[in-house]
Amino acid sequence: MALITIICISFGAWLLLRGSLPKTDGTLTTPALRFPVTVERDALGTVTIRGENRADVTWTLGYIHAQERFFEMDLMRRSASGELAELFGSAALPIDRRARAHRMRARAEAELASAPAADRDLIARYRDGINAGLSDLQVRPFAYLLTRTKPREWTSADTLLVVDAMYFSLNDASNTRELAFSRMKATLPDSAWQFLSAIGGAWDAPLSGPAMRWPKLPTPAELDLGKLDPATMKSDGPVSDAVPGSNSFAVSGSLAGGAGLIANDMHLDLRVPGIWFRTRLIYPNPRRQGQTVDVTGASLPGTPAMVVGSNRSVAWGFTNSYGDFTDWVRVLPDAGDANRYKTPDGSDAVVVHNESIAVKGAEAETLEVRDTRWGPILAKDADGTPLALAWTAHRPGAHNLELMNLETAESSDEAVAIAQRAGMPAQNFLVADRFGSIAWTIAGRMPHRTGNYDPRLPADWSQPGTGWDGWLAHADYPLISNPPWQRLWTANARLVDSGTQLEQLGDGGYDLGARQMQIRDALNAKQQFRAADMLEIQLDDRALFLKPWHERLDGLIKQSPEDPGLVRIGGILADWSGHASVDSVAYRLVRAWRNEMKDTVLAGFAAVVRAKYADFQMPKLAQAEHAVWSLLQQRPPHLLPPGYADWEDLQRKCLDRVVARLDEQAGGLAARTWGERNTARIAHPVSRALPAFLARLLDMPADPLPGDSNMPRVQGPAFGASERFAVAPGDEEHGYFELPGGQSGHPLSPFYGAGHRDWVEGKPTPFLPGPSIHHLVFKPAN
Repeated sequence: MALITIICISFGAWLLLRGSLPKTDGTLTTPALRFPVTVERDALGTVTIRGENRADVTWTLGYIHAQERFFEMDLMRRSASGELAELFGSAALPIDRRARAHRMRARAEAELASAPAADRDLIARYRDGINAGLSDLQVRPFAYLLTRTKPREWTSADTLLVVDAMYFSLNDASNTRELAFSRMKATLPDSAWQFLSAIGGAWDAPLSGPAMRWPKLPTPAELDLGKLDPATMKSDGPVSDAVPGSNSFAVSGSLAGGAGLIANDMHLDLRVPGIWFRTRLIYPNPRRQGQTVDVTGASLPGTPAMVVGSNRSVAWGFTNSYGDFTDWVRVLPDAGDANRYKTPDGSDAVVVHNESIAVKGAEAETLEVRDTRWGPILAKDADGTPLALAWTAHRPGAHNLELMNLETAESSDEAVAIAQRAGMPAQNFLVADRFGSIAWTIAGRMPHRTGNYDPRLPADWSQPGTGWDGWLAHADYPLISNPPWQRLWTANARLVDSGTQLEQLGDGGYDLGARQMQIRDALNAKQQFRAADMLEIQLDDRALFLKPWHERLDGLIKQSPEDPGLVRIGGILADWSGHASVDSVAYRLVRAWRNEMKDTVLAGFAAVVRAKYADFQMPKLAQAEHAVWSLLQQRPPHLLPPGYADWEDLQRKCLDRVVARLDEQAGGLAARTWGERNTARIAHPVSRALPAFLARLLDMPADPLPGDSNMPRVQGPAFGASERFAVAPGDEEHGYFELPGGQSGHPLSPFYGAGHRDWVEGKPTPFLPGPSIHHLVFKPAN
């Protein structure tokens, strides 16, 4: 009887799940369309939408996005607006509090009200398609069954909130780096501050200009770490190497057989389903009578735009620019009124907003947000002065639909102009066209700064002529078009030389240039390129960055040939392949030793700051490699962290700690492969709340993965290439496009996880959709 009960329950659950599967075949009639629209799906679930105008295609895209991905879209709008607790209860309140302080929903609604009528109409068409697709599901999406909640209808403002979610993903909305910089600047001698905060060095590989020189060491008179109490030394723990960013590179047509050739892999947190949705849109070209727009690439569910792709005339991709688009503003109270603050125009009142956060299963929570003309007050400076956050995402004009005009762009020059006008997080924009041209610029809005202040530190904007006075003019955007070296590359590191262009971009925490350099050198090593050559670079897991560390560790071991412990390690190092390969113990050991060394060396400087600010933690310093390597090369006694006899002793003790940690685990050091450490954890958002056997049904396989940070094949367990493609516009048939998490968000869909294995193995999935296996027709009701 119990077995029959289990079978009945399982069958009922299966039927319930099937009720939320999208409709993929047949005919639907709707009054929302002017003309018929067809939707085809190939074996991977790639969607091709054909219509007679972009408005009808937009409605249909919204319908398809909702049926395949509504829960994921819902998470994005809620994460940006601080409304997750309504789904997940009080556990989500800390996340909601941080997001709600930015009042993104109120800002989105205000921005929408002032948007051009054409933009509002198109967003409304997309919204209506979403709500139609959601209502046409027989059962609400399965994640709502698990959370015992009901989906809320989509609003036009929600589409802007999805863009805001990308602002949160690509920018540091808490600006913690600059808060830490303020404490470092207030505590360390200026030479030490400059030594730790410089933005480039020997690993630089910019598009223009040379590598920067790293600053000189502080002198013993300026800083002597040997005077510190060893008890004050502590490690803040490993800092994640994950850099939300990406690789993108291109070669001109003369190197690729005619059209320019571009590759792009955007590095983000990985999930199931993936963030992007493979899409092809076909409709009459509104600019050229008798011609057709045919654009293929990735759309972002929640928005109607094609984010990356190719339209047979131009192909484009993005990487995070790491310019500086957040500033802390010192809010100086008015002497006569604590609720007023100084501005260039006199005093102004702090505006108080009481935000109500709905909580599933509990009373709503009220959050007080104190706002200024520059942004919300979210922190305090090193001296206790309140700080308001100025962030481009807060400013009117931070959102628009300009990116959609790339669908009809006909040249790289036209695409560049469109990108510079786009309302989106400021990104490196790389484009290639069918005439062979390539170009790089910044897409998205950038602030125009005035006044003599360091934007990496909190500043007083109550002084006239200091702060942001609008958006940077498009004519002042950095641009490199058709360089004589015929190659372009971006990988989240600094791209332009010091001077006006770098000042305009600022320093938002550029990544170390090692990955960018490896891509540049790989491009320079060839004179002719096909799509397969671009994939070879994207999958490059050579550990060139760690080679000097391997050599240093090997030298340390050879200094003590009689030491049995070092002899054992030397045997492991002898198997160094020079790759971040899954079976390499040597790679994992060298990597762990380098990180231990870096953390230990920086801990001495952190201890100085912690003497004044007990809760100080060293921020992520992507360029710290240059500082640490300088110290290891020069071995200054006065900058040796306390507790070590000399720099040799520090290296050996760091090695001892690393080996001890790795030996503690089953099988000891010899069993600690990189694949064991770098095993995929690409999970569905709700799988953590499920029993392990059910979670395995939702998550992608736990594959050991090659690659790491600081090399082109960026890969962590739950971080890496959220898509991977290369294409020459006009020759899409020979391009490829890979996704890690499949098209559909429904576990019973044949498209759930489809294509993931190609992504794991680096097998090129065709860029264009394959033969249609499903055919759905939408017909106008009239």
